[in-house]
Amino acid sequence: MKAVLQIENLTKNFGRLCAVNKMNLKVEAGQVFGMLGPNGSGKTTTLGMLMSVINPSSGSFKWFGEEATHETRKKIGAVLEHPIFYPYLTGQKNLELTAMIKGATKDQIAEVLQLVELTDRRNDKYKTYSLGMKQRLAIASALLNDPLVLILDEPTNGLDPMGIAEIRELIKKIASDGRTIILASHLLDEVQKVCTHFAVLKKGNMVYSGPVEDVNNGSETVEVNAEGDISEVLSAFDGVSAVNRENGFYEVKLKDGIKSKDLNKFLFEQGVTASHLVTKKRSLEKQFLEILAESK
Repeated sequence: MKAVLQIENLTKNFGRLCAVNKMNLKVEAGQVFGMLGPNGSGKTTTLGMLMSVINPSSGSFKWFGEEATHETRKKIGAVLEHPIFYPYLTGQKNLELTAMIKGATKDQIAEVLQLVELTDRRNDKYKTYSLGMKQRLAIASALLNDPLVLILDEPTNGLDPMGIAEIRELIKKIASDGRTIILASHLLDEVQKVCTHFAVLKKGNMVYSGPVEDVNNGSETVEVNAEGDISEVLSAFDGVSAVNRENGFYEVKLKDGIKSKDLNKFLFEQGVTASHLVTKKRSLEKQFLEILAESK
């Protein structure tokens, strides 16, 4: 896969504060890459440097294998902070002004409005738009020059559940044509639903990077129940690393490579019939908290 973005030792200091510390990262074409981290972790500062809004203290980054220039930035659309539109102009007129600045045609306006499902509201004034509609118009604005990469900083911030779902589906739709998306978010569930890869930032340091699908890999945890006290039987299984009693069930953590079916087979051989045996999926939230705890 071709690297769309290559970051090497990227660092930003604000006086004594190190906002981003020697970050190394590669984002490949077609990925939906999520930058996760609590407030103050360096997500927005990183995106600001990548868009040349903030100057790095040291280190470097390349877009499409080249140093960042005015030409490379034409291939990137971004929604950073709060988008600025004229409240008394319609959505259509606001996009026409943006298109004029970007050198895009009016044909592209109709296309992006349809993509973000605002065609029916294009002639309504911006001030009448809901927060979710305003965010969708901002994304439409970022797509006017048909960029190869779309950067979104907290795209669902402040939205209600319906607005979050709309933005999530929109991101999936934009990514489906092979466009690369880089987004910063603290909503772990949303990142797990839309991203293919993610990185975890903590106090300016990147402490983890990998595919989202790896969240469900590794050791399994299984909820088990049966008649009587089976704690000793469970502990006797070689594939068990820990047994806890929780919420009326035995929560059994299995060693790497051991599956729930192996545990079920062992119990059956010991004359125990499980009335409840469910594999618990790891959530991105759980892994995120584990990563932050490990990086103390």
